[in-house]
Amino acid sequence: MKIIIAGAGEVGLHLAKQLSSEQHDITVIDIDEKALERTNANTDVMTIAASSTSIRVLKNAGCENADLVVGVTSNQAVNISTTILAKKLGAKKTIARVATAEYILEEHLEMFNSLGVDHLIYPEELAAFEIEKLIQRAAATDVIEFEEGKLFLIGLKLDKKAKIIRQTIKQLAQEHSDFDFRIAAIYRGIKTIIPSADDILLPNDQIFVITTKEGASEFVKLSGKEETKLENIMILGGGRIGRKAARLLEKTANVKLIESNLDKTAELADYLSKTLVIQGDGRDIDLLAQEGIVDMDAFISVTDDTETNIITALMARHFGIEKTIAQVDNVDYIPLTQTIGLDSLINKKLIAANNISRFIRKTDVVSIATLQGIDAEVFEFNVSPGAEITKKPVRKLKFPPNAILGGYVRDGVGKIIVGDTQLKDNDKVVVFALPGSIKKVEKLF
Repeated sequence: MKIIIAGAGEVGLHLAKQLSSEQHDITVIDIDEKALERTNANTDVMTIAASSTSIRVLKNAGCENADLVVGVTSNQAVNISTTILAKKLGAKKTIARVATAEYILEEHLEMFNSLGVDHLIYPEELAAFEIEKLIQRAAATDVIEFEEGKLFLIGLKLDKKAKIIRQTIKQLAQEHSDFDFRIAAIYRGIKTIIPSADDILLPNDQIFVITTKEGASEFVKLSGKEETKLENIMILGGGRIGRKAARLLEKTANVKLIESNLDKTAELADYLSKTLVIQGDGRDIDLLAQEGIVDMDAFISVTDDTETNIITALMARHFGIEKTIAQVDNVDYIPLTQTIGLDSLINKKLIAANNISRFIRKTDVVSIATLQGIDAEVFEFNVSPGAEITKKPVRKLKFPPNAILGGYVRDGVGKIIVGDTQLKDNDKVVVFALPGSIKKVEKLF
């Protein structure tokens, strides 16, 4: 595919990294030459130092033959203008990153389509939905839902009291055959392992399990966690993510939101119907104590400052709050935060990039996600009629060693894949893969 990415920030860079090893013809356009230097250092793509809203620049980039043009700069107007111009110049598909909630309302989508913008990505809303899922599955560090809950991928950190410590994958499967699950990956230290039957689970491993809704609850118990309902939640930061997350969570929980800006506090009080909005500095320990942080079940830090989010989330852990979620915008910080005791992380830019990626894959990819800090991706494929993956039972397939088939959905029912499973046309299949094996996996589908 010929792909033009307007914007060499975190979203654009992550997209370019994901795709540069897959033989796509990629061009990245940005006015920031330093950002382009970083892109060149990390990827094998063509870069152009210019404005993506220039018709001449888009023509020189080959826009008339582009399969996809993506506008992901930090400027919403530039993204929209770029994609409109690109469509008029002949690009087959366009995607724009936006920062205004009203643009993604259903009644406005047809208008944007008529202008030439095929899809809109609003990272803050995607991040808020991610927070809602993490709160619903309190024990998990990561939660990805497939086919409206027919299958789940959950991340769990194993502590010393976990029942499954020191067991092999094979032993675990034999002893707990009463419910369906598959351990798709183990994150140990700084390494991601696609496990074999003889791999042993160790304390402090972060494991990723593909299972059904019923199996998710059972596996949480095995991991030594308790699946409890989080009723009292404190949110620090009333920006776009914080306000949307509070709006979602106040339906089922008691929410307190702390915002330092006085004008924004008044606006939030009008926007939120059940959330208690407090004006103050969330880094102030006395304020947090006064507002009852010790009585909270969860603490969510989503200010615009990554360091503040990390420090306050660690502070909340010190107060005894088990479920903490921190927004970490600096991608370079993510591996570090995994080692210092933070529970769950969100990065709106990676979430946006992953959402865009599914439009780029050659095969029929329904969804794609990257787990924060883990060098692997999770795909949901729709099995194309006559695909190689349908020719033999799974155990007879030459499946790439750094990838694993997790589960599939057929006729509305989610099941875990075993050796004798034979996939069929139009099955929805969940696959966990390290970067080097993605292309081989795609060929099978």
